[in-house]
Amino acid sequence: MLSSWLRYTLIALCATAGSAHGALAADPFYKGKRLSILINFAAGGPTDIEGRLLARHLAKHIDGQPSIVVQNMDGAGGLVGANYLGRVAPKDGTMVGYFTGVTWVAANTPERYEVDFNSYQFVAYQGGTSVYVVRSDQAPGMKQAADIVRAQGLVAGGLEAGQAKDLLIRLTLDMLAVPYRYVTGYRSNTNVRLALQNGEVSFLSESPPGYRTAIEPELVRPGEVIPVFYDPSWNGEVLGISKQVADLPILPFQELYKKIKGASPDGPLWQAYLAILGINSAIQRLLVLPPGAPAEAVAALRTAILRLADDPAFVAESTKAVGSVPDYTAGPETARQVRKIATLTPDLRRFIADYAKGTKP
Repeated sequence: MLSSWLRYTLIALCATAGSAHGALAADPFYKGKRLSILINFAAGGPTDIEGRLLARHLAKHIDGQPSIVVQNMDGAGGLVGANYLGRVAPKDGTMVGYFTGVTWVAANTPERYEVDFNSYQFVAYQGGTSVYVVRSDQAPGMKQAADIVRAQGLVAGGLEAGQAKDLLIRLTLDMLAVPYRYVTGYRSNTNVRLALQNGEVSFLSESPPGYRTAIEPELVRPGEVIPVFYDPSWNGEVLGISKQVADLPILPFQELYKKIKGASPDGPLWQAYLAILGINSAIQRLLVLPPGAPAEAVAALRTAILRLADDPAFVAESTKAVGSVPDYTAGPETARQVRKIATLTPDLRRFIADYAKGTKP
């Protein structure tokens, strides 16, 4: 038989080993790791502004406090970065995407994804809107928003024909019956903005971060451009106003339309506009891990995202930089909600596909 001393010694060693094992098991998932945030548009654009703002404050709210680096990967209207995350990026939770426009692509042209969109691990999302502006020297001279219907030789700039951004630009101009030439293929909003400043295009849309940080101070205040309208939010039943633009002295599209036309918008173009808004205004930004990422990574990032809302430093910097605090939705229902929102009826997909090719009803 073992002596009492030896028996107690073994018991103590086992207890110590068990405690050490328990401590290791309880270590936060991200302890000692580095997290890369992949942004699917170029540096300087609104997605990049918000993504880097998030990166500056997120680490302190992630249990384990990993180091964070930011990487931009633009192209194909944001799809290059999205496909890289799904097909190439590590699946161990060390790379997360901060994306714009990808939910619309999944709903409208899911075949463009190299992996099934529904297999991604959806962490959080944020709704949004866009503000539309026109150069004030656009013939015969733009002094107020309603002057847009008088524009002659208007040139609208965008990213890609099938992108929600481009479709909304074209749909609103067509509903207002404004003649225009459409130029697309710019790699980022920053490039379109430069084209606007250089006179290559005279009409564009920009999400609130880009509008507030670049267009409003650099172009609106000096009088080079004027705001025309913004996109309302749409939940399938009611039009709303995003808090991102609630303080701006600009009308939503449907109110400007009614002011000009004397009646509310209607018809197939309006229905297509609402269908796009139902996706784009609900999920403008998406925080997403690649397929197969650990559940612990998803849970840790969701918890951190929710903690941001109570971070005074994040609230203060967001308010100063983009005029509002990003309002992220993150929880156990997030993945189901994203997959439900990212749907279009076959009839709408056909209509939009024809419209994107230039076939108007």
